[in-house]
Amino acid sequence: MNKIAASELIINPDGSIYHLNILPEDIAPLIITVGDPDRVSAVSNYFDTIEVKKAKREFVTHTGTLRGKRISVISTGIGTDNIDIVFNELDALVNVDFASRTVKNEFTSLDIVRIGTSGSIQENIPVDSFLISDYAIGFDSLLHFYESDHVLDSALSEAFIQQTNWSSKKSDPYVVKGNQQLIDQLASEQTVLGFTATNVGFYGPQSRKIRLNVQDEDLNDKLATFNHNNKKITNLEMETAGIYGLANLLGHRAVSMNAIIANRPLGEFSNTPKETVDQLIQYTLGKLV
Repeated sequence: MNKIAASELIINPDGSIYHLNILPEDIAPLIITVGDPDRVSAVSNYFDTIEVKKAKREFVTHTGTLRGKRISVISTGIGTDNIDIVFNELDALVNVDFASRTVKNEFTSLDIVRIGTSGSIQENIPVDSFLISDYAIGFDSLLHFYESDHVLDSALSEAFIQQTNWSSKKSDPYVVKGNQQLIDQLASEQTVLGFTATNVGFYGPQSRKIRLNVQDEDLNDKLATFNHNNKKITNLEMETAGIYGLANLLGHRAVSMNAIIANRPLGEFSNTPKETVDQLIQYTLGKLV
């Protein structure tokens, strides 16, 4: 087996992985990711026991049990650049032998569930609703740094580029599907199935204007009216496409649960965003355990 160089897999003096600062035994096979570090305790407060509490930078990890099942919750921070760190390090924790710095012969697949906030771009998806991302389209370039064509839906991305007259100065959008088994497990009459757009920023990339003009004034309208084989883009956020892409490449199962706290075409924002997120946390834990 090829040994992974110290410069490629960085292990801290205590044996923990570089950024997450956790040991292989610190994580469970079921992992919930949240963007906000403060949201970690909002999830783990529902655990029956907590055995691990560790933090470094924006990465906070709690591991415990709920109704006899071991679960970890980890904050990623915002953006697919952080998703690249978190998913590669989570995979290394279960699929690399740190002592020999070699890939293990026996593969471990993780179940990873994102619980995050999002804004709807369709009038009929109201604030305070729960949306499960069936597909995600990424406007970042993360997946293009990997050999990833085999996990991408090229027909959907090509249709999007053509319908929106996508600028060649921007990264080529990529489309990835979530794990169908987890989607089926988490879906109910309380949820909406969606096609999520993952943006590279919160302001200009999501067509918000404060003092700067945006390159495409009509971008949100183009996103909202896109339709390919009855697949319409439903909501905007900043991590899901990266999560789906890396999970597919690494052999893990992933799904993104979105608390809709804004409706962009109606100009509405939830009056109770924290309560909506808390309700989504309870809903998701109830479906997983």
